[in-house]
Order: sequence, then C-alpha cells, then structure tokens
Amino acid sequence: MPDRNRAVSIVMVEDDEGHARLIEKNIRRAGVSNEIVVFATGAAALDYLFDARRGSRAPCLILLDLNLPDMTGVEILTALKLNEATRLSPVIVLTTTDDKREIEKCYERGANVYITKPLNYDNFANAIRQLGLFLSVIQVPDLD
Repeated sequence: MPDRNRAVSIVMVEDDEGHARLIEKNIRRAGVSNEIVVFATGAAALDYLFDARRGSRAPCLILLDLNLPDMTGVEILTALKLNEATRLSPVIVLTTTDDKREIEKCYERGANVYITKPLNYDNFANAIRQLGLFLSVIQVPDLD
C-alpha cells in the first residue's frame, strides 16, 4: 500500500545555476516546501533516479531542461519512461526551446507538462510561480 504521507521530492535537471535558483525561489514563494534536488547534468540525474536505493526514498516529480551539456532532455525523458522505477514519475519539461516538433516529441515520449521559459525575467518568474502553484496541488504516484 502506498504511503501517502511521504513528501514528493522534486528533482530538477538544470545546468544554468541562475535559472535553477530562480525556479527554486519561485517554487518556495508559491508555498511548496518539498525537497528539491538539483543536477546540472543528465548523467548525474539519471544515476540518482536509477539508484537501486531510491525505492526507499520518496516518490519524485522531475523538472527537466532540454538543453544540457552531456545529453538532450529528450534522451533523459526517454530513459525515464523506459525505466520501471521512474516511468510513472511526472516530468515537467521547463526549457527555452519552443520548437513545435520538440514539444510534440516530448509529449510523445511521456512528458506531462511542457513549459517554455520566457527570456524576459518577469515573464519567466511568473511562469515559475505558476509552476509552484501547480506543484502544490499535484499528486505523484507511489510505486511501493
């Protein structure tokens, strides 16, 4: 039986430290106090998420940038959805890429939400605040 009292961890895969801080700040501003674990590379995030010991950790929601130094976000998304341990974890793509083919590809691969980061700071901060509000009400399936 799933333990509904375990808080959902937020795993952020974002190589831009400034964006990562802004995202976390606005998630907190929206009242979300869940643990946020940040990774600057896809490989580090996948190592963490696929770690056999993760089974005893809280379920997670993944915030995924598409433009990373070591692999594409689409490659990470594909790996997440093919892995039994992470296939049900919600993935929110949060990126500057607004190419319709890229958006479609992410949804085809299992992304739950696709948010384009506005290049304008105020618009970006507003989008992240809205994301924080979304995170405060979402329920993540627990595989236990």
